[in-house]
Amino acid sequence: QVQLVESGGGFVQAGGSLRLSCSASARIFSISTMGWYRQAPGKQRELVAEITTRGSTTYADSVKGRCTISRDSAKNTVYLQMTSLRLEDTAVYYCKASRFPAYSWGQGTQVTVSS
Repeated sequence: QVQLVESGGGFVQAGGSLRLSCSASARIFSISTMGWYRQAPGKQRELVAEITTRGSTTYADSVKGRCTISRDSAKNTVYLQMTSLRLEDTAVYYCKASRFPAYSWGQGTQVTVSS
């Protein structure tokens, strides 16, 4: 079982910023596409952003221009910098490590945006 350790969630006012972090073992991190997903109450889990081992990134339309995903190979950590947060960004955010056909999820971290 791959262990992904997430941190950085919390409460923030609309318009504010947060940075999420997700750490993995060196072996897993080096071969995996790393992604951030989120799940709001009553909704399906959705992709927020992902980054390949080569640094190629993909973003959901809803966060383009407001979120930046990055990975630090020296720390085996992927980050999600979120700015201009909106009420609709409130969700549990999950880290995912994937290398077809295998994948693993983190335990999730709550992000709550208040007005």
